[in-house]
Amino acid sequence: MPVFSARSKEKLLTCHEDLQRLFNKVIEHRDCTIICGYRGEVEQNEAYFNGHSRLMYPQSMHNKRPSLAVDVAPYFDCEPHIRWEDTYSFYNFIGYVQGIADTMNIKIRSGADWDNDSDFHDQSFFDTPHYELIVGSK
Repeated sequence: MPVFSARSKEKLLTCHEDLQRLFNKVIEHRDCTIICGYRGEVEQNEAYFNGHSRLMYPQSMHNKRPSLAVDVAPYFDCEPHIRWEDTYSFYNFIGYVQGIADTMNIKIRSGADWDNDSDFHDQSFFDTPHYELIVGSK
């Protein structure tokens, strides 16, 4: 059974309890790594200026305490551990995470489907590692 590294656990602890519950369930069957939970002002604006976010601080769901967003990537035992260009692995992982979230009644959206309509072709900004809680839903 896969387990989170200490670093991934630390990052996940900065997230809302629903995201913690969700990804602690996901890791039971699918290996993954937590890239980012909470982001402060410097980190958020750096992500914006590097093209990894469309929002400056404090507009991102990553900027809330606890964070309402988390970036997670599928993790492979062999090098490279994170295959950023392997969109198939990311989309497969997104479906798995969404399925687990649905069974737990946790409402999320993926950065690959911002409008949450299950049509990935109508997006203009793809952030495949990004998951965020749909605020106001349980």
